Amino acid sequence: MVAQPSSHLAGTSRKSVVVVGSSNTDMIIRVSRVPKPGETLLGGEFSTAPGGKGANQAVAAARAGGRVAFIARLGRDALGDEAMSGFRKEGLLLSHVVRDSTHPSGVALIFVGSDGENSIAVAGGANQQLSQRDIAAARGLITRARILLLQLETPLRSVAAAARLARRAGVDVILNPAPACALPDALLRDVSLLTPNETEASLLTGCRVRGISSAARAARILRMRGVGAVIITLGARGAFVATREHAQLVPGFRVKAVDTTAAGDVFNGALAVRLAEGSPLLEAVRFANAAAAISVTRPGAQPSIPARREILSLLRL
Repeated sequence: MVAQPSSHLAGTSRKSVVVVGSSNTDMIIRVSRVPKPGETLLGGEFSTAPGGKGANQAVAAARAGGRVAFIARLGRDALGDEAMSGFRKEGLLLSHVVRDSTHPSGVALIFVGSDGENSIAVAGGANQQLSQRDIAAARGLITRARILLLQLETPLRSVAAAARLARRAGVDVILNPAPACALPDALLRDVSLLTPNETEASLLTGCRVRGISSAARAARILRMRGVGAVIITLGARGAFVATREHAQLVPGFRVKAVDTTAAGDVFNGALAVRLAEGSPLLEAVRFANAAAAISVTRPGAQPSIPARREILSLLRL
């Protein structure tokens, strides 16, 4: 039997996933390689796509088969209107998406190289106004959830308020600590499952993560700080999973990468759904690895997110 990050991650009738987070419009330039500081590259191709870590994860969870509610702030502008239209098409519950008349919708500027690597800068806009009051207003939604999924493109105090509210109600909390920043132990103690990548794990622990052995050291440090379980994503290699009972790599899938922009978000959204369905942790991680692998074979953030049937098809190969 595979150990779960906490006693609540399986065996409950609650199936819903609630995502608290950001929504951006991605403005993407595809170039031969990501430009260096001070460098101008000509000949890029421009496109726009819906993005933002919170929105990406919510859409990923919905396409993976979850019942998903999204808590966020959007500007009362054309970009916000377009985002809302997209969310409705995905079937997201939007009762706690606030339209902000003062601040614009978030925007991300993304360079994508021909090798699939990317460089991103974000103007948060309304995302940075997501408040503890907004979280309190969504109390009923959060406390009835199966899984609460969080990231760090909205104010940390609001993230912490949501995690605290969920944990006190017995709802499991997945925190994807991205973009990377220092986190207080009080927040980490409310987290059932922390999902950093190598860079984020290195920043949180001071332990440079470059492979499995260093991932194991970083995971031990994070668990000592109060996190229930840790999954450190290692790109194409897969994900290193550390719980009280186990520490092991769940291998990834070999694919040709085109664009890695939303791979981590797809992983987290798919993971949340599988855990909400009661799957064992390692099985849920393999499902999430498959979803992320499919996403990197396609350009864009939300346009790259696979449907459940595609994920299951890859798992059967």
